[in-house]
This record gives sequence, C-alpha cells and structure tokens, in this order.
Amino acid sequence: QVHVVESGGGLVQPGGSLRLSCAASGNTFDFESMAWYRQVPGKQRELVAQLLVGGSTTYADSVKGRFTISGDNAKSTVDLQMDTLRPDDTAVYYCRFYNIIMGAHWGQGTQVTVSS
Repeated sequence: QVHVVESGGGLVQPGGSLRLSCAASGNTFDFESMAWYRQVPGKQRELVAQLLVGGSTTYADSVKGRFTISGDNAKSTVDLQMDTLRPDDTAVYYCRFYNIIMGAHWGQGTQVTVSS
C-alpha cells in the first residue's frame, strides 16, 4: 500500500508563485518517475512536469521556463515550484509516483487558483 499526499495549493495573484509538495509513504520502492499533472473541469488530465530516475526532466510547453520540478527518490518526495503564474494555470494539481513493480500511485489533488 502506497499513500500519496500533496500540499501547497491555494489562491495566488497573476505573476505570483506557489510551491507544491508531495510525499509518498508506505510500501515504497525506488520510483522510475515522479510527476505532476493538472486537470480542469471538462478536460483531460495533462502532464505538467516529470522527473525521471537519473535526473532528466520534461515539461509541458505551457510551463517551460516558469515551473521547476525537483525530487528526492530516497525520501519519496517531489516538489513543483511554480513562478509567474497565469490564470490559465488554474487547475487541480496531482502528483504521481511510478515504478514497474508498484505501478502508478496518485495523490488526491490540490487546488491552485490564479486570480486577481
């Protein structure tokens, strides 16, 4: 059993910053990837940023240069630093831990609202 919890969402003005944090606990193994996704009502969940074992990262085009993913596999934690936030970043953000043995494990989501 793996339990995943996100934190750090909230309301922020356009141009502001937020840092999301996520931790996995329980029967964890080394993860092959740690990632952040987001979803708005009526749309599919989309990948925002991914951190792979070995340290490589990928970002959605819409967040490149503004968001930074970081993580610690040994501690089963992953963060998302979000700068220069825009109203279209408003969504529920989910973190996901994956390895081939345990499969994918998702958190419950944290709301991020960017509005003046």
